[in-house]
Amino acid sequence: MRIDLIVRGACALRPGVPGLSEHITVRSVIGRFLEHSRIFYFYNDKAEDVMLSSADWMDRNLFRRIEVCFPVLDARLKKRVIGEGLKPYLRDKRDAWEMEPAGSYRRKRSRQGESAQDMLLASLV
Repeated sequence: MRIDLIVRGACALRPGVPGLSEHITVRSVIGRFLEHSRIFYFYNDKAEDVMLSSADWMDRNLFRRIEVCFPVLDARLKKRVIGEGLKPYLRDKRDAWEMEPAGSYRRKRSRQGESAQDMLLASLV
């Protein structure tokens, strides 16, 4: 099983630790837009389960506010959420940073290539 996390801010999880989290990657994409999507994607027994949420996973949001998380059931919308809201951030070659097992971030790829946010802006034209 592989777990890819795309986080915007602090992350206490340490990816790539042998025997503990070697199948987990943590990526942060820092670009033009501060806001970001909250997409949960599970590939489970050949089924793609997608959920959207209003909350960042922070104490103030989880314990002191009313937030919502809901499944995307329509196949066409699910495909769009995966294609526009998730895959570009996993393919980002310009603004992506990956967390090392010690907790520091390093640029995974060169500054060359497309950013997820530029790809999304181009798709609006």
